[in-house]
Amino acid sequence: MNSSAPERPRPRRRSSTVLPLPTIQSKDQDQRKKFTAEETKLWEKLIEMDEPNITSIQSSIARHMATTLARTPFNVDDFAGYLATAHSVRDRLIKRWNETQEYHTANDPKRVYYLSMEFLIGRSLDNALLALGLKDKYKQGVKQLGFTMEDLIEEEKDAALGNGGLGRLAACYMDSLATLDYPAWGYGIRYNYGMFQQKIVDGFQTEVPDYWLNYGNPWELPRLDISVEVRFYGYVDKNYDSKGNTKYTWEGGQMVQAVAYDIPIPGYNTKNCINIRLWSSKPKKSFDLESFNEGNYDKSVGEQKSAENITSVLYPNDNHMVGKELRLKQEYFFVCATLFDIIRRFKKTKRAWKEFPEQVAIQLNDTHPTLGIPELQRVLIDEEGLEWDEAWDIVTRTYAFTNHTILPEAMEKWSVPMLEHVLPRHMMIIYDINLFFLQKVEQRKPGDRDLLNRISIIEESRPQNVRMAHLAIVGSHRVNGVAALHSDLIQKTIFKDFVDFYGPKRFENKTNGVTPRRWLHQCNPLLSDLITKKLGSDEWTTKLTELAKLSKFATDKAFQKEWMDVKRKNKEHLAKHIEERCGVKVNPEAMFDVQVKRIHEYKRQYMNILSVIYRYYELIYMNKAEREKQVSRVVIFGGKAAPGYYVAKLVIKLINSVADVVNTDKEIGDLLKVVFIPDYNVSIAEVIIPASDISQHISTAGTEASGTSNMKFVLNGGVILGTVDGANIEINEEIGDDNIFTFGVLAHEVDDLRHAVRYRKLPMDPKLQKVLDIIYSGVFGDPNVFAPLLYTLQNGGDVYLVSVDFPKYLETQAKVDSAYKNKDNWAKMSILCTAGMAKFSSDRAIKEYAESIWNIKPCRLP
Repeated sequence: MNSSAPERPRPRRRSSTVLPLPTIQSKDQDQRKKFTAEETKLWEKLIEMDEPNITSIQSSIARHMATTLARTPFNVDDFAGYLATAHSVRDRLIKRWNETQEYHTANDPKRVYYLSMEFLIGRSLDNALLALGLKDKYKQGVKQLGFTMEDLIEEEKDAALGNGGLGRLAACYMDSLATLDYPAWGYGIRYNYGMFQQKIVDGFQTEVPDYWLNYGNPWELPRLDISVEVRFYGYVDKNYDSKGNTKYTWEGGQMVQAVAYDIPIPGYNTKNCINIRLWSSKPKKSFDLESFNEGNYDKSVGEQKSAENITSVLYPNDNHMVGKELRLKQEYFFVCATLFDIIRRFKKTKRAWKEFPEQVAIQLNDTHPTLGIPELQRVLIDEEGLEWDEAWDIVTRTYAFTNHTILPEAMEKWSVPMLEHVLPRHMMIIYDINLFFLQKVEQRKPGDRDLLNRISIIEESRPQNVRMAHLAIVGSHRVNGVAALHSDLIQKTIFKDFVDFYGPKRFENKTNGVTPRRWLHQCNPLLSDLITKKLGSDEWTTKLTELAKLSKFATDKAFQKEWMDVKRKNKEHLAKHIEERCGVKVNPEAMFDVQVKRIHEYKRQYMNILSVIYRYYELIYMNKAEREKQVSRVVIFGGKAAPGYYVAKLVIKLINSVADVVNTDKEIGDLLKVVFIPDYNVSIAEVIIPASDISQHISTAGTEASGTSNMKFVLNGGVILGTVDGANIEINEEIGDDNIFTFGVLAHEVDDLRHAVRYRKLPMDPKLQKVLDIIYSGVFGDPNVFAPLLYTLQNGGDVYLVSVDFPKYLETQAKVDSAYKNKDNWAKMSILCTAGMAKFSSDRAIKEYAESIWNIKPCRLP
């Protein structure tokens, strides 16, 4: 094994006339203005806000309309009304934010820093009003000013800071951290365009930029006085100090600036208001005057473009080397700026370095922020002068790692040559981390070269790769999975060698959760009001165990009617949305069957649409009397496919091609409709989830780490049709077998069945073969278009076992139809689903993290 990276020769420097980007560096605490007691009292008096009555609210909105937006009553529209209202609400959030930070600084508690490449926070106005307890007052206030709150909320564009469950989980956790009064910060990236905006053109997904920041973001606070220099490329100098110790210095290369933007995150029914700090990339040198004067205009702004590209797009397409390098720079940029900020805050306390893990807990949300491990080690040994062992002890006691996958192909890796090129000092440190780790493994298991190869951070491939999950495990004191099955599987499979080496105490399960404030109270106000009325209080919003009391009303006919009336109104709302957005008219009386999530082979939207084709042809060949007995279904899909994921994009095309045929078949009519809702996001989810009758979570067993959309649907009284995978298992345990529909192979059977499919050529199920023949016939367009997709089920390539699970899937669909016909029992099932969801609150999950991983305590403002 290599112990250090090769040293690079010092490059020659080229002089050039450049104009630096104007910046104001963050000031240290002792450089800031000191006020007398009288001056401080005057400031506090001036800052104190009016009591939030309707008059003061209207005054605040009007003031922002006139001064912040420079609008008059003759130049106002709904968007201006939204912006003025948002700024008015933000004023109150900022006051809470300042009070929270001041209180935390005075009390100096241990803080947790949650590092995530995604924060899918959705819209902020409605959420902030609920947290502040001001929704009714603002609703009345804006109505008297000529607006409706519903229209203003619709003007807000979703923050494009995430893609799927990973980012939404991070947002839920920030909500719970604030609500439970924990001292916490979130850190991420301020993407200019997010992932992409999804449009459907001729049935295909088309990606266009998501210009979510075009009109500004009233919920962020630019912190232009907080900027951090981030280095890429360059070379490493080797020197010696006065005692003869080796010292390394990272020099040269490209320098960019990370500029901070803060988003306040309010707690519910508490004054605690925490923060998500997002970093935006700016050039260190904004303009090359010499190149401009020479007529080389592109080159004169080249450095600016190169720097700003870093935070342009969430997950740049990494199907080529340029995209991979940009993604790597994105990840380091984020952790470098974040650690600078964390260390700066720690240094203000004047504590010794050995106390760092007693004051700082850092949680890695998946492997994307793992470069923070060698970065902290670099800072401690290169810049702070600590010895290796002392620094490494601090690093490992500070970090904890959440793993979100079990698929080996999804494990993040970076090629060693690329890391050496982009981050030469970090590659040296990773080599040393790996060397010292393998030496310990060798001491305990001498001569086991296979073990060393399996467990090494460096994968001996061509080229060599750095296994980021391995680095995260070695550099953390705790590793957790996100559902009971997932945690068990990673310990028995992909991380088994680490469990054997470290012991099971290093590995934990922390089943995911969702915030009931956003995913019931806010998104489903009709059901929220009904639950509060029935339980006698809204205590359930922060104590989800209260929902269990609903179970005693599950067979109450009057309550069932009220419950299903709410469901019907939510379905009408979604039906209107579908007609406006997709041009398809659907019947709210039909069963709403929903599968909305990232498009991926293992999530098996493909199996869903194949079953829709089978259902469609079954209906075609029925006589009229048989059709009248069938349950009408609206099958709703939504989700994005990664730009380079060709097979996933073909699934979207097939769904839309099937919809084109089914939805225009007048003979079938409302018995079956198929809808693909484009550009699925948090705001659309808030419309879809309350309206679902059945939701599908049908991943191949052992492939979905947890899922959180399943929790949101069940919390809102939706019934699950799912496999025995991820959090479906624990949901089943909580709500009971009678209130969920499960099917499919089990996780321990998957490997044998994959082997059988690949080598023994299990015969294709006749019903599935019939569906494939229909597609080949050209009913849904040129079958050659779908050939790569169809090929995944043939020739032994069915990795996700669609062909194996398809017969049981159809049987279970028939059971769903039968159950839906019994309206009273369906209402009972729906009520019991909601009643059994206490475990799946993100509040419960955060308390578990706080107590067993982070060792932090609430710090509640008086």
